[in-house]
Amino acid sequence: MNSLLNLIVNGLATGMLVFLLAAGLTLIFGLMSVLNFAHGGLFAWGAYGGVWLYGLTGSFAAALAGAVVIGMLLGWVMERVVIRPVYGNHVQQILVTLGAMLVLSELLKVVFTPNPLKAETPAWLSGSWDAGGVILIKYRLFIILVGALVYIGLTLLLRRTRIGLIVRAGVANPDMVQALGINIRLVFTLVFMFGAGLAAFGGALLAPYSGVVFSEMGMQFAILAFIVVVIGGMGSIQGSALASLLVGLSGALMAYYVPDLSLAANMLLMVLVLLVRPSGLFGAKGGGA
Repeated sequence: MNSLLNLIVNGLATGMLVFLLAAGLTLIFGLMSVLNFAHGGLFAWGAYGGVWLYGLTGSFAAALAGAVVIGMLLGWVMERVVIRPVYGNHVQQILVTLGAMLVLSELLKVVFTPNPLKAETPAWLSGSWDAGGVILIKYRLFIILVGALVYIGLTLLLRRTRIGLIVRAGVANPDMVQALGINIRLVFTLVFMFGAGLAAFGGALLAPYSGVVFSEMGMQFAILAFIVVVIGGMGSIQGSALASLLVGLSGALMAYYVPDLSLAANMLLMVLVLLVRPSGLFGAKGGGA
């Protein structure tokens, strides 16, 4: 039983990290209908940026904030240079964002050297607690807490604020929003930057969790993020949250109990969900947050 509880905590922590990446991806797709395969590159840049800034400043909070800024700046450049010319064309989006993904990965090697970087856990988040024989690692609990707070914040932002109203209206009818005098192009850019910042934030949190960062990690987590977005339903934050937890838990449990199926577990989960609900758990025509 103790092993099972430890696996559940590990799976929830992994799921929350994937959610931070998938949430930005589902926002970008839900509002802008953009298939951004370079999203994982932003995640990797956040991881590297967080490690570098933590070593430079000694402040974990500053490292997280700096990683978000790096992600948002890269998102701004990417939206203007890479994404804007291919709005409305999914085939071109796939091609150019895959190219951007490769460029981002190679730039990491140029800026931070090709060698993996070691990531340290802050002292106040190191160690664990023993709860009746169940070992609770502080940093994993911290990730679960942060992920839950981000989910609550995103839900409140989209449902209770004017910005959220504009975003949801833009999902349903961007032409109407533009006709009301709102610069929908600026909204697109800000949403893309916000999603990029979320991805970088997740990368910065992952670094101490994994203990090492490497340039190819972006593609690995981008695949997980797309699986999550498909399972949860395109454009649904609630769906992405639930799907992230399912992916994290299935990965942790399969890796322990059925190691031979661990690599295929997430794909099998996606196939099973789509057989029952082709639009995803919370999917609907037109998407929606």
